Amino acid sequence: MSVWGKLAGAAAGLAIGGPIGALLGGVAGHYAIDRDQEQEGPAENQVAFTVGVIALGAKMAKADGVVTMDEVNAFKEVFKVPEGEMKNVARVFNLAKQDVAGYEAYAEQLAAMFKGNRKLLEDVLEGLFHIAKSDDAVHPREEQFLGEVAKRFGFTETEFGYIKARHVSAAKRNPYDVLGVHPSIGNDELKSHYRRLVADNHPDKLMARGVPKEFVAIATEKVAAINESYDMISKERGI
Repeated sequence: MSVWGKLAGAAAGLAIGGPIGALLGGVAGHYAIDRDQEQEGPAENQVAFTVGVIALGAKMAKADGVVTMDEVNAFKEVFKVPEGEMKNVARVFNLAKQDVAGYEAYAEQLAAMFKGNRKLLEDVLEGLFHIAKSDDAVHPREEQFLGEVAKRFGFTETEFGYIKARHVSAAKRNPYDVLGVHPSIGNDELKSHYRRLVADNHPDKLMARGVPKEFVAIATEKVAAINESYDMISKERGI
């Protein structure tokens, strides 16, 4: 069963409370959680990740002042939503827009649910950056919103800067920021760090920590930015 099927039936199958659970309760569906798919990542993590990205994406769209279909369409394109499941995604998106709970409540619930799983929280931010870039730019209000979410996830300003660096245009990227290292790093340490980054963003690794298979496309662009930045530094250093 796809994560979209799990999303529709999660309220009945998983004990998720808080604003995420309330959103799920507003999504009508007749699916059941398919426990045979547990090897793809914990079902509860998959559902919380999915709803968290949709809900925070909706709040970000609202914070931007103008809510259009661009964000929903970007979500559909990046995260491979089948036509038959778009109604469930749109329902969650619209419910989150109308919800009186602020983005803080969603961010803090995800931070609590994924405590000790910082990579998964980083994956949530990566997904939100993809939505923010749907109109080819991350606007100042969106960047401020993402910074506030990152703070509630427990990321420092420096760590957020490294995540953000991967989402600016290639011409404006600082390759060291993209890799999350200081220019003073030695060549051997740089190589080890680079290999670890690539391994951490392999689709199997993402699914193991709870990213649904439909979302692993977020790693493709990230790995491309990492490879490109490492190549730039390697050429500069002659390694």
